[in-house]
Amino acid sequence: MQLTMDEIINAVCLNIAERRVIKPTEVMVELLWDEDLGYSAHITVQGRDWYINEGSLIEAITRYVDREYGIRAFQDQIQLDLTDEIIAHIAV
Repeated sequence: MQLTMDEIINAVCLNIAERRVIKPTEVMVELLWDEDLGYSAHITVQGRDWYINEGSLIEAITRYVDREYGIRAFQDQIQLDLTDEIIAHIAV
């Protein structure tokens, strides 16, 4: 299974919204990749900015595929990849 960049962003928005008890539309996400730091995301909620690391991205993806597709994936089954955009490969 493969998730597109838009689906990864949706996964993060839903995860942050659930944790903060806000609407997913209030969450802005920009996925990032850096040669030294790897994958991360810049989050903006109600004027506050912070970053989450690759582990948090994978956690959000894990919850998303369980909720949206009914697939129980473990963190070691999820691999982020950079092609034209950031995608996630999920071994199911």
